[in-house]
Amino acid sequence: MLLLAPLALVGAGPAGTAAAASTGFPLPLPGGPGDPVGANDWGCRPTAERPTPVVLVHGTIGDRRSLLDPLSAAVKGAGFCVFSLDYGNRGTGDIAASAKQLKAFTNRVLAATGASKVSMVGHSQGGMMPRYYIKFLGGATVVDDLVGLAPSNHGTVLTGGTALAILTGPLFEGICVACNQQAVGSDFLRRLNAGDETPGKVSYTQVTTRYDEVVVPHLSGYLRPGPRTTNTTIQDSCPGDPAEHLLIPMSRTAIAWTLDALTRPGPARKDFRPAC
Repeated sequence: MLLLAPLALVGAGPAGTAAAASTGFPLPLPGGPGDPVGANDWGCRPTAERPTPVVLVHGTIGDRRSLLDPLSAAVKGAGFCVFSLDYGNRGTGDIAASAKQLKAFTNRVLAATGASKVSMVGHSQGGMMPRYYIKFLGGATVVDDLVGLAPSNHGTVLTGGTALAILTGPLFEGICVACNQQAVGSDFLRRLNAGDETPGKVSYTQVTTRYDEVVVPHLSGYLRPGPRTTNTTIQDSCPGDPAEHLLIPMSRTAIAWTLDALTRPGPARKDFRPAC
């Protein structure tokens, strides 16, 4: 609940108006119980044009729908089968255990759709946690694209009195294991990032925002450069986009980068320029 509290502030005053304009959706933000728009149709069958189902992965303190309606609707509208899961007690549990839940969910998607691979789009922890599945749990053979939106790939210094900083403090010790695992220099992140940060033949696209108040610094979401890796910050292509950590899954700019990654071989084009 602490992480959701800033949503009320986002909706107040000029900042809230700017955020609504950026996302194209009025505030309060869509979400709540149930599935994201267009997601979890277990009768959906991939097409020859869109052979890879897309799995959406929420962030810490989130659920399978939180903040993901616009993203899900856009991916579904582009012709993909879309699925979204709950994991890790709202993403607060041990990240390695959450990755095992992601593996089980992915296997279910593959069995239901008959696809040989999936792509994944994750927000915050949801952009980083699939890398554990890819690196340590066999996901490299079944993941085609991984798109991270404000991913916590190298952690956060938790400055500025953010809700995550509170959750990692002594008052909440043990309640949010994943929060501590996402701190810069944690044992979990050292192991995840040791050696190859982008294993397998997976295409990696990392989309950050310079206004991120949770993953700090925002460039810690970037992965080591390589032929299958694209790192971008949404304000580099759309300077007026005000989306911060919570709103990035709803940002038109971020969604455009996501679709560019999903609809072509390899990661998003480094020279891609979305309509702002």
